[in-house]
Amino acid sequence: MKSEYQKLFTNSAIIIKGLTNLLDEKEIKYIIKDRFESARLAGFGEFMNAAEIHVQTSHFEEAQKILETYKLSINSEN
Repeated sequence: MKSEYQKLFTNSAIIIKGLTNLLDEKEIKYIIKDRFESARLAGFGEFMNAAEIHVQTSHFEEAQKILETYKLSINSEN
């Protein structure tokens, strides 16, 4: 069976890490694509907000709800 993933969110690696903690609590599988870190290792430049998180399509709606709550919590701390 092939797992399909869908892009959920793009931001800095530290913001993505906070989101992954919440997804881990709900046992939602994800993949992180950190273009900034990959570019750094290769000696190229990339935007700092270049980390993407992809979640399984079957859990996408649930992950979106978690993301919206997370966005509210990180924005309220400013």
